Amino acid sequence: MIVVMKLSIALCLTAPLVLAQDPAPKPVDPAMERTVLRMARDIQRAVLNLPNYGVFDSITFGIKGYTVILRGVVSRPVLKADAERVTQKVEGVTAVENKIEVLPLSPNDDTIRAQAYARIYGHQTLSRYSSARGGGQFFSLGRAAGGITNDPPVGWHAIHLIVRNGTLRLEGVVDSTMDRTIGEMQANQTSAFVVENNLQVANQDQQKLIAPKK
Repeated sequence: MIVVMKLSIALCLTAPLVLAQDPAPKPVDPAMERTVLRMARDIQRAVLNLPNYGVFDSITFGIKGYTVILRGVVSRPVLKADAERVTQKVEGVTAVENKIEVLPLSPNDDTIRAQAYARIYGHQTLSRYSSARGGGQFFSLGRAAGGITNDPPVGWHAIHLIVRNGTLRLEGVVDSTMDRTIGEMQANQTSAFVVENNLQVANQDQQKLIAPKK
């Protein structure tokens, strides 16, 4: 059995499980299934609770047998090591393959992170997606020049800001299509060369059912 999980702190500390389908599925041992699902929850909790996992990082993982494959991108090398360390401690994990990518150091990317954070979480509508709610977490240009990557905002953030070589990618879950659109509009007001909007809308199918007819 293969389990793939994405860490999401959008609206709650839970994330969907996707069970990969084999061409010829074999019967799943119920005991193993329970163990793997428990491992997935424990790994998710352990990584999300890392104090240095934040708004500029995005980690996913998969479980094959009892081996965990860590993936995603992080803004600091220490987070890659910490994610592997806490995963190894989860009961039932026999091996960890750490394929997390560490984003390159770049003063320009740091500036984009600072701009994006201020634009997204300083917006009246989007400020609720952070535990800070827009208070005391913004960055001066001087702080950005000194390296926002080494001094990121703390707390819960539903919208993650992934910056690599001038490209800004929005990740996470928001309540509505309007919020998703506002996020992209705010991101486009930064100095990023490219903006990729990967925000997902919670209960999007239900929203389509109640959307007014044109």
